[in-house]
Amino acid sequence: MPLLYEARDDTAHVEVDGELTIYTVADLGAQLLPRLGGTPHLALDLSQVTEMDGAGLQWLMLIQREARRAGTQLTVSGQSKAVVEVLALCNLVA
Repeated sequence: MPLLYEARDDTAHVEVDGELTIYTVADLGAQLLPRLGGTPHLALDLSQVTEMDGAGLQWLMLIQREARRAGTQLTVSGQSKAVVEVLALCNLVA
């Protein structure tokens, strides 16, 4: 699953399109983690996520932790229904 990545000015705009599940997170991490720290800001758009499971939630938390370590400010926007449902199920802010 490709990650849609575009760097503009001081922000990397990243869109996840499709599943955020155990079947896709390893590939998504391999694509995104090496790019962290390349810009001061990362805007992660989850509006096109069609399915999300526990592995997807772990991936999201990993990206948050690694962005902080890389000195990149992370913002998450456009949460799809699938993302909102998992965050609500885990009693996390949606």
